[in-house]
Amino acid sequence: MEPNLPSGLVIAAREQMQGRGRHSRTWLSGCGENLTFSLLWRGTCEPRRLPVASMAAAVAVADLLAAEGLNPVLKWPNDVLVNGRKICGILSEGLSGGVIVGIGLNVNMKSADHIDQPATSLLMEDGRRRGVEDVLEKLLKHLSVRMDEWAQGGFAVVRKSWEPRVASLGRQVMVRDGNRVCSGILVGFGEDGELLLRDSIGGISAVWAGDVSV
Repeated sequence: MEPNLPSGLVIAAREQMQGRGRHSRTWLSGCGENLTFSLLWRGTCEPRRLPVASMAAAVAVADLLAAEGLNPVLKWPNDVLVNGRKICGILSEGLSGGVIVGIGLNVNMKSADHIDQPATSLLMEDGRRRGVEDVLEKLLKHLSVRMDEWAQGGFAVVRKSWEPRVASLGRQVMVRDGNRVCSGILVGFGEDGELLLRDSIGGISAVWAGDVSV
C-alpha cells in the first residue's frame, strides 16, 4: 500500500468482476447495479481490534438503511440483513498504519437468483431505483461518524449501536468456522466484539470467527 495515501481515501468500482468476500467467496456486481468500494482508514490498529472495524461499518450501513425507510438487522461479524436476507457484506483487512474496509451494498440489483444465499437490495425492498453515487455520498457521512467512534473508543463505544440491532441476541445459534461447529445461547459480545455463547450447563465461551445461523 502506498504510504502517502490519505486517511479517508475511497476507491469505488462501477463494475466488480473479481470481488472477494469472507472465506474467498466471490462478489460480482454489474455496472451501476450495486455499491462496491474500499475505505482506507489511517491509524494504529491492534490486531484484536480489527474485527470491530467491520462492525462499526455495519452500524453505519444500518444507519443509512434506516434513514431510507428499511429495518436493518446486524449479523455478527460483518453482514447487514433486511427481512432475513443479506443486503450488505463487509470485509476489513489490517495493514501497516491502518485498515482497509471493503463494503458491498446491494442497491439496484433486481434478482438474487445468482447468489448462493438469501439476498436482497434496496430496489427489491422498496421498488426505488437509486443513483449509486448518491448512496455512496450518504453512506460516507455515516461511516465517518461510526469509524471515528471505533478509532477513539473501540467496541465499548460501538456496542451501544451494535447490540440493539442484533436480532439473534438471547437466542440459540450455531457458529460454523470451517470444520469447527459450536452452538449455544448468544448472550452478548466481549470487550473486542467477540461473540459470547452460553452452553447447556451455563458455561460461557468466546467465538472470534465463523458464520452464524439461528
